Amino acid sequence: MIAEEPRLDGAQVTDLARALETELARLIVGQKELVRDTVISLIAGGHMLLEGVPGLGKTVLVRSLGQALTLSFARIQFTPDLMPADIVGTNVIREEKGRREFQYQAGPLFANLVLADEINRATPKTQSALLEAMQERTVTVGTETRALPTPFFVLATQNPIELEGTYPLPEAQLDRFFFKALVKFPSEEELLEIARRTTGNALPQLKPVADANAILAAQQVAREVPIAEHVLVYAGKLIAATHPDRTGVDNVKRYVRFGASPRGLQTLVLAGKVRALLDGRYNVAFDDVVAVARPALRHRIFLQFEAEADEVTSDQLIDEIVEKTDKAKAAG
Repeated sequence: MIAEEPRLDGAQVTDLARALETELARLIVGQKELVRDTVISLIAGGHMLLEGVPGLGKTVLVRSLGQALTLSFARIQFTPDLMPADIVGTNVIREEKGRREFQYQAGPLFANLVLADEINRATPKTQSALLEAMQERTVTVGTETRALPTPFFVLATQNPIELEGTYPLPEAQLDRFFFKALVKFPSEEELLEIARRTTGNALPQLKPVADANAILAAQQVAREVPIAEHVLVYAGKLIAATHPDRTGVDNVKRYVRFGASPRGLQTLVLAGKVRALLDGRYNVAFDDVVAVARPALRHRIFLQFEAEADEVTSDQLIDEIVEKTDKAKAAG
């Protein structure tokens, strides 16, 4: 059971986040934007989805995060034959003193930091087992509902769905991820540095910089960061502009099936608050909202088949939405 949370101020949260970024950078080469997005998701209390081809260090990032935090850690390797009970746990028959009774055996989901590795290699039935856990932070088996540890952070990796043996994630599950990050291929210089760090006798050992109490306290401080009404209205306009029937962006009308949910607005606001803290500010600026728009919305905008044919991405549409909204703001 977690003890009473320590009270942190904004400066202490900034220091904690920067220390975590610095520690992760000892093992993760480059990928500064990815590391920053991961820290933002953690402090915001949201889950994160990493997408990239195999070999780009997605799993290494999650393992490194586990080393840099004194939190319980579990890894679930998703495969086509994985069943929901393998994740959430199940009731098993135990015999004690001649009596048989059902006893709950917890699954690997009961950890603070859960790596859902290659999540889109499991069937939709198994993927859906995460829905309750990610939203409610509880697991229901039979007739009993059990609370998951706090903090609870799912960091899932997936390969592009064009690869063989993958299943698209259901829209409802995608919406429960706070951020979706695209893991980029490293530059030539970064490739050489990766080789230097990983082909020797030993890898850098990361030092823990925060525990569960500190993370929970940081999450509380992040929610207290004020956001001005005009910045909140701006974020709302971005969300409305992702919907074909409410947008002034022609390409959104042409290529989007349906836009971001209210969770998208919640993500923009909360991620903007955390980003402001990480920059040492105690107020949310327009730039904070714009900076988190791509990871917050790219998985919440569902495209028509025509978009794939024309090679139009969600990121391109988000950029157009931001540009159009900025022009309207400047004109108004």
